[in-house]
Amino acid sequence: MKKIFKTNRLKGVIVCLLFVLLITSGFGCKFTPTAVTEATKPINLVYWRVFDDADAFSDIIAAYKAIHPNISIEYRKLRYEEYETELLNALSEDRGPDIFSIQNTWLRKYENKIAVLPKTTTLPYEFIQGTLKKEKVTELRTTPTISLRELKTNFVDAVPYDVVIGEDIYGLPLSLDTMVMFYNKELLNNAGIAEAARNWTEFQEQVKRITKQDKKGNILQSGAAIGTSTNIERSSDLLSLLMMQNGTVMADDNGYPKFSQTPATQQDQSFAPGEEALNFYTSFSNPAKEIYTWNDRMPGSLEAFISGQTAFFFGYAYHIPIIKAQAPKLDWAIAKMPQIENAVREINFANYWVETVSKKTKYTDAAWDFVQFAAKAENDIKYLEKTKKPTALRALIARQLDDLELGPFAAEVLTARSWYRGQDALAVESIFREMIDNVVQGKTLSNEAIRIASSKVDQTINKQ
Repeated sequence: MKKIFKTNRLKGVIVCLLFVLLITSGFGCKFTPTAVTEATKPINLVYWRVFDDADAFSDIIAAYKAIHPNISIEYRKLRYEEYETELLNALSEDRGPDIFSIQNTWLRKYENKIAVLPKTTTLPYEFIQGTLKKEKVTELRTTPTISLRELKTNFVDAVPYDVVIGEDIYGLPLSLDTMVMFYNKELLNNAGIAEAARNWTEFQEQVKRITKQDKKGNILQSGAAIGTSTNIERSSDLLSLLMMQNGTVMADDNGYPKFSQTPATQQDQSFAPGEEALNFYTSFSNPAKEIYTWNDRMPGSLEAFISGQTAFFFGYAYHIPIIKAQAPKLDWAIAKMPQIENAVREINFANYWVETVSKKTKYTDAAWDFVQFAAKAENDIKYLEKTKKPTALRALIARQLDDLELGPFAAEVLTARSWYRGQDALAVESIFREMIDNVVQGKTLSNEAIRIASSKVDQTINKQ
């Protein structure tokens, strides 16, 4: 009896191991013919995005349809100016897309509209079976989705910080943009500057050498587009980056603003690091300063760079095609963002879009399966090469480092960060612009301006 008990137990263990092997290999249980037939009915997934034309996804969609012939992807590009309004209206009226993109800072705002990534997906797969007599076979497979560990392993650090809430994954990016410094090579050459500044100390010296004023103090040639709010592209991002580089804690673990406070590790300083960064930023628009180079009467920063009025412009990869189209003869290049001199670690700023699945879709498994498929390195590279965007995947960074245009972005993605701005990121951007204006226009001192801004951001968090 003892021997029989051991044998039966061994058989049981073998059966269990085989079952686990089947589950983890992605095949799972056998489905009935009826279930397979039901699963292979045609599915049309509607996909909404901004900026990219349908051609950017044609290869990915074709490759996906080859293994899931019953699934079609209907791609629609919307104008950025109308996108969020149209998206929110469509979702509320149950006519929204199955898959849609959101800016990385919008995730909390859309949290209750997104279907979280399930632990597994069940979909039909089509393949050829047999050696002599080949036949097309369709099989239902249940496969595990990307885990938190895989997310942190495969993507750069900014991604899990932004797309994970609790233990749930709410989206995956296809690229990750970072703020860089564009520079006019001709203006630097004329000023005898061989290399663009690597730190903010060098940056200030170069700005002084490039800037030209007339006898009345009017700026004839600007060293850099920095110091004001409304005529600076992504001024809130640039100021946030300066704060973060200077050691500012932008928000606590619960999302409440802390950028006006002095961290416990810096209590010996006379200024809070956030206030110091605000003073540094606005000093470039202060006529009393040596580094005065910009004011609110200047054109938009991108326009000024394109027209050759300013040497340094802070922007993103999405600005590249605009510069090329509007200034084909401009002699320009890209450098990494300056850092604080002798800083212990490099800090850069992330600004990107995330692909998510609507909570109202009827096809959660199919929608999430497509998002995961598109975000895999072997498929995502097709998108990145067509759109000329920086990668969010660690495996593709080395491939972009030697690229003349994308190299600086690829060199920054591992150190790029963002910060939680509640459910109304656009309101926070407006608050930051108002904070800058209050200092530039002399309405309030910097310590009071940053305190008011922090209080207003706190109110947006408490309204949620």
